[in-house]
Amino acid sequence: MINVAVTGATGKMGSSIIKKVVEQENMNLVAAIERPNTPFEGKDVGETIGVGNIGIKIQGSEKLENVLKDSKTNVLVDFTIANAATDTIKKSAKLGVNLIVGTTGFSNKQLKEINDTINANKVKAVISSNMSIGVNVFFKTLKDITPLLSNFDIEIVEAHHNKKKDSPSGTAMTAFKIIAKELDKNTEETAIFGRQGIIGERRKNEIGIHAIRGGDIVGTHNVIFAGEGEHIEIKHVAHSRDVFIAGVIKSLNFIENGTPGNVHSMEDVLGIN
Repeated sequence: MINVAVTGATGKMGSSIIKKVVEQENMNLVAAIERPNTPFEGKDVGETIGVGNIGIKIQGSEKLENVLKDSKTNVLVDFTIANAATDTIKKSAKLGVNLIVGTTGFSNKQLKEINDTINANKVKAVISSNMSIGVNVFFKTLKDITPLLSNFDIEIVEAHHNKKKDSPSGTAMTAFKIIAKELDKNTEETAIFGRQGIIGERRKNEIGIHAIRGGDIVGTHNVIFAGEGEHIEIKHVAHSRDVFIAGVIKSLNFIENGTPGNVHSMEDVLGIN
């Protein structure tokens, strides 16, 4: 059995992950973790998220290390915010707990700290800006198609709900990095985040990245390859958060076969490298 702990347990993603984990025959939910000094402390997580009593009490993250030890957690799943997740990942890795991370908005410094900690403690990890199966096929398509359209202008447009805190989305930035790598372009010199004013003609080597925020949009990502007399659009639309949860479950089933000290991507999980 896989003993699973979930952070952000009462949030939209955390609660959805818990609901799906408890349905799995090969998984046990053993810990539900919330922010420090949570008002939900001690309440049954199942009752709190509307699935009935499941015997797991919500605990604040200030107790993280003790909770993970006492619950014998094998894998921790984190879909929270970058600063909190970085601390959680470090503490979990030092305890030998494997990791599934879908949190976005990490700085380069935080990503290095995360990778170094995972490597030093030889835990297994899957970290992805988007765990949707369709999005990862979208990434693979971009990787394959970009070299064929290297002379086209490329623009990335993403749209999310009005509660999303980071911008551009992690998925948009992953798409950008894939494209820049395939074109052998420097990411810092290539990215243009929106445009305003009299900016002159579009530079040939730039890639535009634009963010829309509104309503309850789950997630839309569109990459436009614009040439002379034609253009191609590669688009992914998430209709519900269920698409991300399916990727989490696949990752949980994959992690035991992961490489210690290595950060795996969803391409590894799905076998589409």
